[in-house]
Amino acid sequence: MNTDWRLFRGDAEPHPVTDWPAPPPWRVFTGGDATDEPPEEGTQRQRYVISETDQDIVNTALHLHRPLLVTGRPGTGKSTLARAIARQLCLGDVLHWPINSRSTLADGLYRYDAVGRLRDASLTGRPDPHAAAKPIAATEPDIGDYLRLGPLGTALLPRRIPRVLLIDELDKGDVDLPNDLLTVFEEGTYEIPELARLKSPTAQVRITGPGDERVGVNDGRVTCSTFPVVVITSNGERDFPPAFLRRCVRLDLKQPDAEQLRSIVGMHLGTDAAARAEALIEEFLQLRDLEAHDLATDQLLNAVHLRVSGAATDFDKLRETVFRSLGDTDI
Repeated sequence: MNTDWRLFRGDAEPHPVTDWPAPPPWRVFTGGDATDEPPEEGTQRQRYVISETDQDIVNTALHLHRPLLVTGRPGTGKSTLARAIARQLCLGDVLHWPINSRSTLADGLYRYDAVGRLRDASLTGRPDPHAAAKPIAATEPDIGDYLRLGPLGTALLPRRIPRVLLIDELDKGDVDLPNDLLTVFEEGTYEIPELARLKSPTAQVRITGPGDERVGVNDGRVTCSTFPVVVITSNGERDFPPAFLRRCVRLDLKQPDAEQLRSIVGMHLGTDAAARAEALIEEFLQLRDLEAHDLATDQLLNAVHLRVSGAATDFDKLRETVFRSLGDTDI
């Protein structure tokens, strides 16, 4: 066990760290050399703690091919649900569209770099300085090099087995964005005007994802064959119009109870850690029940990890830090 867990000491002396602390299981990344290693078996089979009633609501959305609108307090697992669906149903990586106040429907569908294409076209048509009498043949740049489908646009590509699209925190977007999504959700199609004006019926455009994968788009229109699995999250910061709600299946995730918290801790940190965390779980529940103390489940996981890993030898001094209310903005 580490007798001095402090890496940073705030003094003037250098303190090289030769043994960097191991991260919690939910903070393990796969960059660098780790990309060559297969994920651990436990990571692939990690389950999602959800009640049977909520499972039925998720399956209702899947069978009806309707977007799933997930609301709940921060830390209740709204975004994680989309990844759990993709993992358990083997639907590939989740297409993630994080929403902010400047997000528009066009951002989700595709981006077109018109300035870059115009610049490259002008450069291509310049005369050859080494042969003034023989200008370089001006060729039109391939428009597919300047188009990339966004997360929503990629999700709507025709597939027999759908992709999972996470539209994260829709309530942070412009008030008109939910209404803008209605037609796309209802018809499962959208047009790319820049391609529709072309004489060539098919163009190869890039899609959201790693690398430079391209797909053919015919006559400037994309139409899905199977509606994607759309998970929309909301923190309940504002209401959505009835027309939008009518087209969604709604799931309100409640704060996990004591038994679910034990399962979550055991899932991430092991059954032994869950058994040793009873006192912390009880304290967490007591604080969460206070009207002025808003806590997220990952704060409990952070506390348990610090306790069972032996990193913090005097955990009592850190209790106020790890169990600080989300509504506490005092600095």
